[in-house]
Amino acid sequence: MIRAVWLIGLFASMSAWALVPGERIDDFRLMDHQGMSHHLYYYDDASAIVVMVQANGCETVRSALPELKALRDAYAARGVQFFLLNSSLQDDRASIAREAQDLNIDLPVLVDDAQLIGESLGLTRTAEVLVIDPKSWTLAYRGAIDDRSSDGSGTATASNHYLQAALDGVLSGTAIQVTHTEPQGTPIDFPARAQQSQFAQISYSETIGPMLVEHCASCHRPGGIGPWAMTDYNMVRGFSLMMREVLRTQRMPPWHADPSIGHFSNDRSLSRAQLQTLVHWIEAGAPRGEGPDPLLDYQYAYDEWGELGEPDLVIDIPPTDVPATGVVDYQYKYVTNPLDHDVWVRASQIVPGDRAVLHHVITRFGEMQVEGPRAGRLSRRGGGGLAGYVPGMIERELPDGTGTLLPAGATIEFQMHYTTYGKPATDHSRLAIYFHDQPPQHEIHSMILLNPRIRIPANTKSHRESAERLFDHDVLVYSLLPHAHYRGKASEFKAVYPDGREEVLLWVPNYDFNWQTTYVLEEPKLLPAGTKMVHTTWWDNSAQNPANPDPNRVVPWGQQSWDEMLFGAVSYRELDASELAELKAAGRALASSE
Repeated sequence: MIRAVWLIGLFASMSAWALVPGERIDDFRLMDHQGMSHHLYYYDDASAIVVMVQANGCETVRSALPELKALRDAYAARGVQFFLLNSSLQDDRASIAREAQDLNIDLPVLVDDAQLIGESLGLTRTAEVLVIDPKSWTLAYRGAIDDRSSDGSGTATASNHYLQAALDGVLSGTAIQVTHTEPQGTPIDFPARAQQSQFAQISYSETIGPMLVEHCASCHRPGGIGPWAMTDYNMVRGFSLMMREVLRTQRMPPWHADPSIGHFSNDRSLSRAQLQTLVHWIEAGAPRGEGPDPLLDYQYAYDEWGELGEPDLVIDIPPTDVPATGVVDYQYKYVTNPLDHDVWVRASQIVPGDRAVLHHVITRFGEMQVEGPRAGRLSRRGGGGLAGYVPGMIERELPDGTGTLLPAGATIEFQMHYTTYGKPATDHSRLAIYFHDQPPQHEIHSMILLNPRIRIPANTKSHRESAERLFDHDVLVYSLLPHAHYRGKASEFKAVYPDGREEVLLWVPNYDFNWQTTYVLEEPKLLPAGTKMVHTTWWDNSAQNPANPDPNRVVPWGQQSWDEMLFGAVSYRELDASELAELKAAGRALASSE
């Protein structure tokens, strides 16, 4: 009875936001100090998960690290996963990485810069440890590692090893005697706790609705690729808790590039402030408030051609009947360009007929091969490409001053990849083309990096392979596209300069097969002749990858999604000497050692 009263009093002293042992922990995803992405529920194969709260300069954390590392090493063979978690406002990823290097921290430090995960866990102080049971995703213990830090005595030896006892209890399936203690680390400032009463005043009409229109509604609309349509406030409120979940797990908005590397003009992500505002509004009950509904106006105004507007030429792609089940081989459709004169293309887009079955489209044009093994297909020599399609693609114009020359009478080839979903369908997609009024100054090119010799071992959580090519001219790089299939885990584009220096241009730590994004550089990148472009892909061929068709299979290169690809595309144009001189005069020096 005395112990029960003590526990009730202890829980009552905790923050009103605190997560109590025995309660379920919501899923989340965070990047660590080294730029790797970690998804909590991915670690369902761990026997237990330990998270210790860290902040730079905290002496309590520093003194606790040796014991935490010792426990990590002692329980490694028993499958326990250890992390640190930093939710401190004064720290950022760069400073956390420096602290980790100075202190020889060899544990992933999860960076909670928006504080949303720390808020959900009810954190108050550093050096607190949380023990999570992955079998039920419940909190098994929270508090100090042992009584040296819990009572503030600073004694040399511990009498009660709380963390070790909690781990033994989770691993053995027995009751944990002490499920909560008070840590003595540094207090963590969570401003949102003091502002909680204000969240109900966040305006849906002036703040939330416009944010959803800008970042979400182009996909979440009738006929869009989103699984539900944001038609009005009522739909948003009904899905609000799911929205919070996909925000915490970084599934939405669908932007997967590391924000600390490069800047991209088509960045779909929310800012930290926007993310906090949206989650706090949801947690306040998603209040409607006063004012018009911005989603209603957006839904009525949406045009089938999107932001590009009415096209100059529409080409119907011959329709394809897709069965309800089974595997559909790649379909190749051919259409002759109906124009009797050459045109320069400034933009093009595929308008999908049936998004449920259309997986991707690759569009090329050129001359038809009449002899040899490729008879009836496009010649691999010459020609060019127009718009393709993958889920999540957003239509855009080619960079200023560039275009693609489409010859009169050219044969346009459409490589169509379909997937079945349980009911028969007919896809009748279209290609919309937009012309330049005058020939542009420059022709756009694509560099393809691929490695068809990949072999991904079975039951492997992380396997990497690369492909590389050399630029033999000074170039201006506009965009980067990584491509893999279901097992794709991460992707990188790196420039290796003639002087041997290396620069990462794009790092995608959380590759998602459902969103084949082309990353458009906000400022085109100047690369000198002799620069080597290296494209690397990591794959997860384990049972922890929920999209994996078969973790027991050694996976080769292949066109179908159950095989894999290492494929990258770089959009660029070449620079002549006069252009290079002009760019240098304007302060755009080449990325070299000159």
